[in-house]
Amino acid sequence: MFGFWQRLGWIVVIAIMALLIAMFAGTLSGLIFFSVALLWLVIHHTRHLVALEQWLLVSDHTPSSIPPGSGIWDNIFAHLARYVRSQDQSQRLINLELKQLQSVTAAMPDGIVILDERDHIEWCDPVAEKHLGINLELDVGQQIINMVRQRPFVEYLASGKFNKPLILKQMRHHRLTLLMQLVPYGNKQKLLISRDITSYERIDAMRRDFIANVSHELRTPLTVISGYLEMLSAESEIDLEMQRHALTAMTEQAARMQHLVEDLLTLSRLENTLNKLNESSVDIASILRELRTEAESLSGGRHTIHSGIDSEDQILGSREELRSAFGNLVSNAIRYTPEGGEINIHWEVKDGKGMFYVRDTGMGIEPEHIPRLTERFYRVDNSRSRQTGGTGLGLAIVKHILNRHQARLKINSEVGKGSEFCIQFPEKRLISKQ
Repeated sequence: MFGFWQRLGWIVVIAIMALLIAMFAGTLSGLIFFSVALLWLVIHHTRHLVALEQWLLVSDHTPSSIPPGSGIWDNIFAHLARYVRSQDQSQRLINLELKQLQSVTAAMPDGIVILDERDHIEWCDPVAEKHLGINLELDVGQQIINMVRQRPFVEYLASGKFNKPLILKQMRHHRLTLLMQLVPYGNKQKLLISRDITSYERIDAMRRDFIANVSHELRTPLTVISGYLEMLSAESEIDLEMQRHALTAMTEQAARMQHLVEDLLTLSRLENTLNKLNESSVDIASILRELRTEAESLSGGRHTIHSGIDSEDQILGSREELRSAFGNLVSNAIRYTPEGGEINIHWEVKDGKGMFYVRDTGMGIEPEHIPRLTERFYRVDNSRSRQTGGTGLGLAIVKHILNRHQARLKINSEVGKGSEFCIQFPEKRLISKQ
C-alpha cells in the first residue's frame, strides 16, 4: 500500500501546487495549471507505453533493446531488464539441456517418438526419422498412422494393449524389421520406441537355414546306413556280393558324414574371433606344385592339367589355411569339369597384387548364382553336387580363409565355356623373394 501512495507522488504534488496557485492567483489559474500538468503526465506515460508496446512487438527481447525511461518508468524498465536477463539465462540452460538430451538420444540405437494424447507427433530423434520415414520439421503435428500405415501397427495402436512389443517389417523406406513398443506416460501421452532388429532376424534365419541344411545333409547318409543295417540284421543269409555292396555304400556315406563334420569344424574354427592367424612367409609356388600333383591324382587322367608360376613372391599368412583354400578351388574344378576338359592353375603378381587363378573348361555357372556361391550349402545343382561328393561348404570355407588374409575372391564364368576363380591378395601381404 505504501508503494501505491508513493507512485501517486507526482499527482499529489501537482494537486498541492494547483491549490496554492488557486489561492494566490485565482481558481482559474489553478485549474489551468492542474490541467496542463495532468496532460503532461498523460503524454509522459503514453510515450513510455508506446515504447513498451514497440519493444514487445519486436522478436529480439534482450536487455539492451529495452527502451530508456524516466521517472517511474525507469524503475519499471529496470525490473523488466532484470526479468529478461533471468529469462535469457533460463532459456540458455534449457537449450543446453535440450542439446545434451538430443545428443544422448542421437547416440542411442533406438528410435524415439513422442506422441500427444491424440497420437500426433510432438518430437522424434534422428533414428526414428530413419526407421519410420519421418521428417521432424515437416511432420510435427501429423498423426503417427499417417507416417506408419501398416495395418498391424494401426491395430496395435488402436488396441491400447502395449504390454508386448510389435514386430513390424518396414518395407516402405529401408526394408527394415523393427521391434516397436508404445509406452504411455504423463497426461495421456505416449512414447513410441523402435529398434532395428533386421540383423538379428537375418542371423536367426541363417541359423534356421543352417540347422535345416545340416539335418538334410545328414539325413541321406544316415538313411542309407540304417537301411543297410536293417537289411543285414533281418536277413539270415546274404550273399557276399550284396554284403560287399552294402559295406561299400555304408563306408561311402560314413565318409561323407565325416567330411561334413570336418568342414563344419573348420568353419567354426575360422569364425572364432579368438582363433588368431598364425602368420609366416608362405611359398605359393611350392603349394601350386603340390596342388598340380594332387589334381592329376584326383583327375585320374580324365583332364588335362596345366600350371604356371610367373612370380616367386610369397604371401604373409597361414600355409595350412591357404593350401586348404587353393585345394578347394582345384578340387571343385576337377569335380565340375567333364572328362576331356582342361584345368589351369596359375600364380602371378600383377599391378601390385598377388593373383592365384584356377580356370576350367567346365559347364560354367549362370550369372544369378555367382553372388551366392560362397553361402553355406548353396548349390547350383543339388543332385550333381551330391554325386561329386561335395559337402556344400567348400567355398564358404574359402571365403572365411580369404577374409582372414584380407584377400578377395573374384568369379568369372560363362555357361558352356567354363569358369575362372581368382584370389587377389593385397600388396601388404606380398613378400618379395629376391
